[in-house]
Amino acid sequence: MKMFKQSALALCVQASIFASVASISTSSFAEDGVKEKITGIEVIEVTARKRTENIKDVPISISAITAKKLEVLGSAGMDVRSLSAKVPSLLIESSFGRTFPRFYIRGLGNTDFDLLASQPVSLIYDDVVLENALTKGMPMFDIERVEVLRGPQGTLFGRNTTAGIIKVQSKKPTQDFDATVSTSYGTYGSTDFRLAIGGGLTDTLSARVSLLQQDRDDWIDNKAPGFEKEDELGGYGETAGRIQLLWEPNDEFSALFNYHFRDADADARVFRANIIKPGTNDLVDDFDREVVYQDAASRNNQTIEMKGSSLKLSYDMGSHTLTSVTGYESAEMFSVGDIDGGYGASFLGDYMGPGFIPFPSETGAKMPDHSQITQEIRLSSNDLGDFDYQFGFFYFDEDLTIHNLSFDTLGGGAQNGIAIQNMETTAWAVFASLDFELSDDLGITAGIRYSDDERVWDGTLVQSPFGAPGFSENTTVDDSQISGDISVNYKMNDEVNLYARVAKGYRAPSIQGRSLLFSASHTTAKSELVTSIESGFKSTFLDNTARIDGSVFYYVVDDQQLTAVGGTGNVASLLNADKAVGYGFELDSEFWATENLVFGASLSYNHTELQDDTISVAGCGANCTITDPLNSDGRVIIDGNSLPQSPEWIGNLSARWTKEIGDGELYVYTDWSYRSEVSFFLYESKEFTGDPILEGGLRVGYEWDGDDVEYEVAAFSRNILDEEKLTGAIDFNNLTGYVNEPRFFGVEFKANFF
Repeated sequence: MKMFKQSALALCVQASIFASVASISTSSFAEDGVKEKITGIEVIEVTARKRTENIKDVPISISAITAKKLEVLGSAGMDVRSLSAKVPSLLIESSFGRTFPRFYIRGLGNTDFDLLASQPVSLIYDDVVLENALTKGMPMFDIERVEVLRGPQGTLFGRNTTAGIIKVQSKKPTQDFDATVSTSYGTYGSTDFRLAIGGGLTDTLSARVSLLQQDRDDWIDNKAPGFEKEDELGGYGETAGRIQLLWEPNDEFSALFNYHFRDADADARVFRANIIKPGTNDLVDDFDREVVYQDAASRNNQTIEMKGSSLKLSYDMGSHTLTSVTGYESAEMFSVGDIDGGYGASFLGDYMGPGFIPFPSETGAKMPDHSQITQEIRLSSNDLGDFDYQFGFFYFDEDLTIHNLSFDTLGGGAQNGIAIQNMETTAWAVFASLDFELSDDLGITAGIRYSDDERVWDGTLVQSPFGAPGFSENTTVDDSQISGDISVNYKMNDEVNLYARVAKGYRAPSIQGRSLLFSASHTTAKSELVTSIESGFKSTFLDNTARIDGSVFYYVVDDQQLTAVGGTGNVASLLNADKAVGYGFELDSEFWATENLVFGASLSYNHTELQDDTISVAGCGANCTITDPLNSDGRVIIDGNSLPQSPEWIGNLSARWTKEIGDGELYVYTDWSYRSEVSFFLYESKEFTGDPILEGGLRVGYEWDGDDVEYEVAAFSRNILDEEKLTGAIDFNNLTGYVNEPRFFGVEFKANFF
């Protein structure tokens, strides 16, 4: 076992330098079967370039989140949003609740909440791109790792992306038997049960079954006059599962089948009327997270059903490997919520609140039909020497139907409006990536991709909530683009790699038709193009007890796709800004102070700026204080603003201490994440600005071994300071907002069988 012999001064200097996601000490079994504790920087292998590589050798700004870290972050039953601000330049938020996550990388994202919305961040789950934002809410359970790739990924993945990729890899079947079971109980009657079993069925066929069950009781009281009820909102129930079969008849061929599903029944996002002090972004003095005042709370509901399957075939032909990935996804959902967040209305006299409610608003969305088919075929060389390559073909087809709905709150929630949208998206691409080893220390990678996209849309206003006549529209948008990247990786020495990368990404044209419900025509946005330049380093040193990775970047987005959501008239409109620029840096590191104490930290700075002196948007319909200038038409000029939900600073700090006690090991783990101020909308106002958020977690546990089994018991807490901060708002009716998750306490038991 490694002994640490360093001066106190050296330790202090190193601790002050290193700032990551903390690694957890790992264990392995020696040849004699005795378990050994491993300390020092773990070699992390990633597939960021569709081949297994040491993360240090990949010339991309990338963070890998291990399975252990994912378990800690999700221990409060939190969905994918638990990853927000846990790695550099990543933010995740949602106005839908436990589904429809919106991802932002280096400030690039999309605040649109429509089910047709396009996002510049792609999610790749088990080699299949999940395009619709609803499908991106698939729970992460029994996961091997998550990779966050920052910057345009315009060569190898999905339909192309301008901001980056979240790549999720579940644990795969093997011939070796293993099983994991965990259960936890916490605040608000929350339970989390997970089960995974895998092993060989025959000498050539192995399987893995994974299950997740999460539940939480309602915990928010409704105190609206005439609608009083305790514990009416805030609960959820979610079931998800995955079955995988891996057939390996010989050393050359493998076939991996994956079937997965999700069934969720939860409350939609809980909106709260007038929780913001006018002229500030402070919560009102009497704000209580466990209380709402809504006249439609009893109808707040969200149901989601998802299922999908994939088949990955791989054939090793010696010098080359042929890979095929076929995927199918489908989803159905229904969601409705009290959007005004209060009760009554101003035209009812004094019966309204809390605060001024101009009119009631109860809307929802339904996706009765959705299907996505993807096919990828690629041929890659197998370490031919100084020159390696891969090339392939990608096909994507998505067909969906959306119902935008409105309800008469004062009439008992009767449906009084419906607009139907249908859209089919067809895309295909050919791509190639070439790797040149110019010397033992210098390598160049170049990639190119041709993408062709088409969206065919039609929409019909069937019933207007205002009695307006119905109408129908249709449109088609399409484009084709060439994108790619070139990068250089230089091995300066055994400890430090340097890299530089230039990349171009592309986001296909978009269509927005949600405003049909309010008798407004659809809008479109043309393609978004981004050119990014970055350079950085990746290093391990101090005898493999320290790691620090860093990058600096600059990008320009041409024809930036934006969605003006809400505001006066409550419409959602697509538009293109002439240009947006962004620049910043990222640091990601860890440091083993002793064999029992490891620190980690990460830090990122992102500056974003819209550059278009001709662009303007409608201001808020609520009583807000806009700080941007207005044009002669009373619209808000947004030139020079930062992008919405784009914090300048994201930081993370963690530490883990362990001590051997008896036959096991006691550990204490803490992590802290920080997100600086954000603007919720394209325009800037005092009220609709999110204050910085600092959230911390603490986990204390004990791990010990039995016969072919590992046990763990732990107590944990998330948001231990019980921070109460705005994370989003609605700007068309009143000063309505929603807040972050409350403080959570829980206990957990886990057993791993081998």
